[in-house]
Amino acid sequence: MSKALITSFSKKLIAWHQADGRQGLPWQGVRDPYAVWVSEIMLQQTQVATVLERYPRFMKRFPTVKKLAAAPIDDVLAEWAGLGYYSRARNLHACANQVMEQFAGQFPSNPQLLEQLKGIGRSTAGAIAAFAFHERAPILDANVKRILARLFGIEGALQDKVVNDQLWVLAEELLPKDSDDMPVYTQALMDFGATWCTSRKPVCISGIQKCPFTKQCQANLSDQVLQLPRKVLKAKSPEFDCDMVLLRHGDSVLLHKRPDKAIWGGLWSLPESEWRAKALQQSEFSVYTAKELFVMTMPDDHYSAALKKCTTPIRGEQIRHIFTHRRLWMQIWNLSIDDAVKFSSDNLKWVPLRQLGRYGLPQPIKLLLQGLSLARGDDLKN
Repeated sequence: MSKALITSFSKKLIAWHQADGRQGLPWQGVRDPYAVWVSEIMLQQTQVATVLERYPRFMKRFPTVKKLAAAPIDDVLAEWAGLGYYSRARNLHACANQVMEQFAGQFPSNPQLLEQLKGIGRSTAGAIAAFAFHERAPILDANVKRILARLFGIEGALQDKVVNDQLWVLAEELLPKDSDDMPVYTQALMDFGATWCTSRKPVCISGIQKCPFTKQCQANLSDQVLQLPRKVLKAKSPEFDCDMVLLRHGDSVLLHKRPDKAIWGGLWSLPESEWRAKALQQSEFSVYTAKELFVMTMPDDHYSAALKKCTTPIRGEQIRHIFTHRRLWMQIWNLSIDDAVKFSSDNLKWVPLRQLGRYGLPQPIKLLLQGLSLARGDDLKN
């Protein structure tokens, strides 16, 4: 392990950021821990370009932790719609309530206390403490792990506990001594991994720019830049089929609120069947009666009255959606009904197309219903 690199790393990285790091991001230079926290959660698994658009909008709607905690969860999910990984939105809401109830509306500065809050892991706690409170707290997200594995030639898969523990020790050792340097240092780490020491096209390979660590990086010196960190072979993503009921009454559509712990948890979607392993050959001629579809998608509800007034199902489009670890093929079945029959479940609701913007919808379902809404001249964003 290079002691010289450990000693000089933070100064070199800060100097690099002043010359080549990203500047002017809306969350940079912010000391408000609430604003920092929202940006950190939103930036997890979401591209910066998307966050640049959505972060100001979220902050305008929920400007304080008090406002966020007091908001209905459906409003938070609606504002989060399209960003994916909806557990983040549910955790934001739960965490805001924790801060109000346990810390009188003030985020703690101690990283260990921050880590006890819903949805905040060790790295996010370190980022909040560093940016908002100038605490000497390390971060270790995927970008930082890649940087350290390459610089110090760390073998082994990042998922291994021994390797992960070694990286945390390194992250601690590399911190600048002056706590006032923590915000720029932490931002520099994030930027360096996101823009220069990238997974597939780091600057040392492309030759577009000269990395400040070229002569010290063990991966570069041993010609293993693209081999480090070691990658674990991923199994092929499983594929699934399901059927969804698009039941309409006039200008309203029947929506179903998904269980909190399910995929798209807490969002409003179309009633759907259980997922099944995708058939090797999809039959284009399979048909269902309305009763069969209702049994598959709303098994616990009393829908006999609806069946009497429902049209014959018409096969609609098939939508493919790619999740991180699986793929889903959704077969849409179009039905209509003369009367807005009441269902017994509170999780089934008739919603006018013009009011869909008030509900958190999965992105593929939002796009599907937006097509219906635009055809009627309604505005899904209202």
